[in-house]
Amino acid sequence: MMVNVVFNLLEVFVGFSSGIVIGGAFIAILTFLGIIPRLIQLSKGKNLVQTFSVAIVLGTLFGTYLSFTPFTSNQPVLTLIIWGGFQGIFNGMFAAALVEVLNVFPLLSKRVGLERYILFLLMAIVFGKIIGSLFQWIYLEN
Repeated sequence: MMVNVVFNLLEVFVGFSSGIVIGGAFIAILTFLGIIPRLIQLSKGKNLVQTFSVAIVLGTLFGTYLSFTPFTSNQPVLTLIIWGGFQGIFNGMFAAALVEVLNVFPLLSKRVGLERYILFLLMAIVFGKIIGSLFQWIYLEN
């Protein structure tokens, strides 16, 4: 009984920590790359900054809702094509942003003073991802 409580608390801690890291990384990417200001500039929508901000927040909340609920919706093919197009645009922009973010690690290591330890930083990220994926596949999927 006590083992289950400790294990459940560990799961809560890991899940919450992962959410904080992923959310922080997402915001860091948007901030570092200046995606939102660039989109506003390209769309000539300087008077719509508030609208862009609200759309980002609502989109994030709606995506989170869809991820954590068993919500299903039977939609016509045209609606699915439009929805898939929006997701493809987002994923494409996000992938392009990730390519640019690779410059973040050298800059971060210089500012924090970890220049000599950048290999350990990258390896910690890689092994953390591997261990987290294995935990999910082995434990949570069975």
